[in-house]
Amino acid sequence: MKRLYFAISLFLFSGVVLHPVFAQPNKGEFINASVGLGIVSPYDTETSMNGTGFYAQGEYVWCPRSWFGVIPYAGMVIASAESEEKDANQEVYSLKANAALLGTKIRLAAPIPYVAPFIEVGVGVSVGSFYTYTKEDYYRKNGLLMHVPFSLGLALGRKHNVEVKFAYYYHESVRQTSGAAAIGISFPLED
Repeated sequence: MKRLYFAISLFLFSGVVLHPVFAQPNKGEFINASVGLGIVSPYDTETSMNGTGFYAQGEYVWCPRSWFGVIPYAGMVIASAESEEKDANQEVYSLKANAALLGTKIRLAAPIPYVAPFIEVGVGVSVGSFYTYTKEDYYRKNGLLMHVPFSLGLALGRKHNVEVKFAYYYHESVRQTSGAAAIGISFPLED
C-alpha cells in the first residue's frame, strides 16, 4: 500500500512540475477500445494464486481539459485460477471472475509530450459470477456487485491515441481484484 501512495504522490508532483509543457493529451470526445490479458487475484496474502484470462472494454472519453477527463465505461473480464495447495478435504483453492463491468471514472493526466502518464479512479458495478476460495476466504456470489476501478497507464504517440494500462477492479464483497494488462486505441468523435 505504501508503494501505491508513493506512486500517486509522484504522479501528482510530476503533473504540478510539468504543467507549463505545451504538448498535452487532447481535449474533446473520444471512443477508446481496450483489450488485454485478464487477471484475478485474492485479497488473501497467504495464498499465492493469480489467475489469467481475457479482458475487453469500451470507453466514452470526455475531456473538458487536456489534463482531466470523465470516462463512462462498459467491459468484461473472464479470468480464473487454481492453486496447487489443497484444504483439509482435498479441495483445491480457486478464484473466478466472469463479469460484465459498467461504471464511470475520472482521469488525471500528466502533460508530457508523446508519453502522457495517467491515473484513473471511479465507481462501478459488475454483473456476473464470482468465486473466491482461499485459506482465509470463501465467497460465492452471482449477480450485481459494486467495484472500485483503478488504472495506471500511458497515453502514447503524437496525438496520445494509443494507451497501455494496468486496470484493476476491487470487489470488496468477494475479497478479490480482477483487471487487466491492456492496450487500447482512441478514436476522436470530432475533427
